[in-house]
Amino acid sequence: MPASRLTRKVAALPAKLRRLARSLHAGQATPDDAWALAALTPSEGRVYLGMDARDREHAVRVAQALLTDHPQASGELLAASLLHDCGKSVRPYRVWERVAVGLVPGRVSRWVPLGALYVRGFHPELGAALLSGVGARTGVIELVRRHHRPGGDPDAALLHRYDNLE
Repeated sequence: MPASRLTRKVAALPAKLRRLARSLHAGQATPDDAWALAALTPSEGRVYLGMDARDREHAVRVAQALLTDHPQASGELLAASLLHDCGKSVRPYRVWERVAVGLVPGRVSRWVPLGALYVRGFHPELGAALLSGVGARTGVIELVRRHHRPGGDPDAALLHRYDNLE
């Protein structure tokens, strides 16, 4: 692994551990749903509300951090930041699964596509399909699809960066 990638992974570890600790009890999550829903279309809002409260809280933190640093971000980028993990809602995690999959790198989970690991590895594609099925905005769908593999898309790269920081 190149040193710069290892440095980024190590730097992201404290945030991942905080998120893991918060993820143990759904009752501890306090997402700002009213703020989030104001940025979404009605169909996108229904998908958002179908997400686990812990994932919604994470999504709001990602969106608010992104907007703080990039107030000129497009409405589609804001919506994608709120919906980027909606693919995880196709199969709710048990507490032990949430902990276990949080410890497995995303690329590894794509090699073992079973149960919770399948959802972990393929949630961007699952989320894009879910959003497409409800008529979400095309740009939102594509950003959700690419949020772990941004390629040359600067908005997807920005979403990926803020998702990893949280």
